[in-house]
Amino acid sequence: MSKKPLILVTNDDGITAPGIRTLISVMNEIGDVVVVAPDSPQSAMGHAITINSTLHCNSIKIDNGPQKEYSCSGTPADCVKLGVNEILKRKPDICVSGINHGSNSSINVIYSGTMSAALEASIEGIPAIGFSLLDYRWDANFEAFRNSIKKITISALKEGIPKGNALNINFPKLKENEIKGIKICRQANAYWIEKFDKRKNPQGKEYYWLTGEFINEDNGTDSDEWALKNGYISVVPVKFDMTDHENIKKIKNWKL
Repeated sequence: MSKKPLILVTNDDGITAPGIRTLISVMNEIGDVVVVAPDSPQSAMGHAITINSTLHCNSIKIDNGPQKEYSCSGTPADCVKLGVNEILKRKPDICVSGINHGSNSSINVIYSGTMSAALEASIEGIPAIGFSLLDYRWDANFEAFRNSIKKITISALKEGIPKGNALNINFPKLKENEIKGIKICRQANAYWIEKFDKRKNPQGKEYYWLTGEFINEDNGTDSDEWALKNGYISVVPVKFDMTDHENIKKIKNWKL
């Protein structure tokens, strides 16, 4: 029996995206890999799951990926659910998601399909990590972060991630020799001001493109946005329990 860790790999950019192909290659150096990833891009799907239509999951072979690789018609969270409950014979030792084409730092974690897949794994009691690169280009240089990904994953397997938690890893858009190091951070207090670009199609029917401006009001030097801006890889522990524990006592004093 293999003593290598069993690793579930997924993403939200689709199973053929360069980011996940790099991640698979790195994970092949660490353990036994099984891939269950969307058959098409599922960016910004958050923690959506498929309940009103059927799901399809097909065995597929791409480049020099692992022997067990499946493309799924559902969301990133669907992929993890199917992988854990239907495809794998036992729970994986770790689930890694990404490498996402674009940032998932700060408030972006709420909308992220990449991080929702990792959090779904944490709900299942599986240590999980989401990896993202601050570069939206399809041909982004993911290879520059192979060593960091391997180091973080091996450390997580060795040290463990608390149950119900996942790690949100973001890489700055820099060359490998320009990275200053790794920072353990908190999520920055930042948000989007949404705008809609209103247009008309050739038939005169109105439609909208969502755009926006990212606003960072956080001046702290311990946030993910600060780390990324200053040349560091950011590591933020996140969890699916969204309870604001500090405000429970205050709200108990309401006359409800």
